[in-house]
Amino acid sequence: MEMSDVGVTVKKSENFSEWYTQVILKSGLADYAPLKGCMVFREHSYAIWEKIREIFDKKIKEKGHRNAYFPLFIPESFLKKEAEHFEGFVPECAWVTIGGSRKLEERLAIRPTSETIIYKMYAKWIRSWRDLPIKLNQWCNIVRWETKATKLFLRTREFLWQEGHTAHATREEAEKEVMEILEIYRDLMENYLAIPVLVGKKTENEKFAGALYTTTLEALMPDGKALQMGTSHNLGQNFSKVFEIKYVGKDEKEHYVWQTSWGISTRLIGALVMTHGDDKGLVLPPKIAPIQTVVIPIFYKEVEREKILEKAKEISEKLQKNKVLTVLDDRAEYTPGWKFNDWELKGVPLRVEIGPRDLEAGQVTLARRDTFERIVVKEEEAVKIVNEVLKEIQKNLYNKAKKFLDEHITTVKTYEEFKKVLESKGGFIRACWCSNTECEEKIKEETGATIRLIPFKKEKVFSNCVYCGKEAREVVYFAKSY
Repeated sequence: MEMSDVGVTVKKSENFSEWYTQVILKSGLADYAPLKGCMVFREHSYAIWEKIREIFDKKIKEKGHRNAYFPLFIPESFLKKEAEHFEGFVPECAWVTIGGSRKLEERLAIRPTSETIIYKMYAKWIRSWRDLPIKLNQWCNIVRWETKATKLFLRTREFLWQEGHTAHATREEAEKEVMEILEIYRDLMENYLAIPVLVGKKTENEKFAGALYTTTLEALMPDGKALQMGTSHNLGQNFSKVFEIKYVGKDEKEHYVWQTSWGISTRLIGALVMTHGDDKGLVLPPKIAPIQTVVIPIFYKEVEREKILEKAKEISEKLQKNKVLTVLDDRAEYTPGWKFNDWELKGVPLRVEIGPRDLEAGQVTLARRDTFERIVVKEEEAVKIVNEVLKEIQKNLYNKAKKFLDEHITTVKTYEEFKKVLESKGGFIRACWCSNTECEEKIKEETGATIRLIPFKKEKVFSNCVYCGKEAREVVYFAKSY
């Protein structure tokens, strides 16, 4: 197979959507499933998801959370209990109406999210203040019957996620939980995925159905659209009152619990592809890459083969011993050039080459995936320098994405300016808003842009409302989004 057959044939800057799909399919991340709206997570993307899971799982367990698993099927009556929640999810629900050959007495939703079934159990388990807090998380699949065009990792009928669900004695404890999780998410996104995010609250219109309020992490993709990377919700006592989740406090009186829920999904993989990928394929940040370095032996004559292979194996083992995730590519059926292109397409951060000249000089050549810079290093310093370069790559990818984000936050005062920036530049538009839902809805209707967040730290109002021209109350960030 020639590399030209499998390489990316469109430029990221020329046809972003086609480029995105090609990179995913050709790098072996995923494929379309043989049923509408669904996808197959191939080994490469699943390995990235496992890394994300491993990092996040460790962080929440350190905060006292534990994993559990609840049923995939949710009785319709459970969903109906919280009216706002039910209304929010019904259009996306897939329903089971027949079991075997018998019609079911009650429709079952295939898990669009698990609040209702988990809280039914919390009502059974919680009796006293001694039972609190409950801090559970589950890693599972979710089904939402998307009717829009399938977009791998971003818009599919089934996806993978984690959903955390906690119950607390007080509002303060629930608020602390919401913010702690938001901070863990931010750390995961910025320090591991190398994707900078803006954090803040959603408007009433955009919040999670059934929540008191929703906090969000928003990233900016290279096509100027925002991507919601994760959310952390304060559910207040909305669900506890509906599901009768009560506890007897130290005061010997009955109280409703305060709750939170929060989640991230496999759309984070889509964000990685879009943010860091280039015309040659994927570019993975070292901290999240399933393979951090690939060692490639290069020889032209059979006589050199054994010595070079031996040295390549030795270096590969040294790197592995030093906890660098390394693969030795000693496939004889492919040329070194083909291998270079193949590993670049898959986004491996660093390549280690060993050819006859390197062997003779007691050196190796490192090739960076992010900048294509080639560095010649002494063999005895290889492990140390590989580790240093991987740190540099991680930092460089974040800085590059941060620069792009900073350059694409535009402050506007008028609606004309707003529309102009949205069409010509995209990105986040910082504007003043009167807090009236009608203005928010009109802007969405007329431009397709929504308020992505209200910053936690109230920013100083600098103009009248961008839409109606009346007195503004908030500075908010608008964008078109995925």
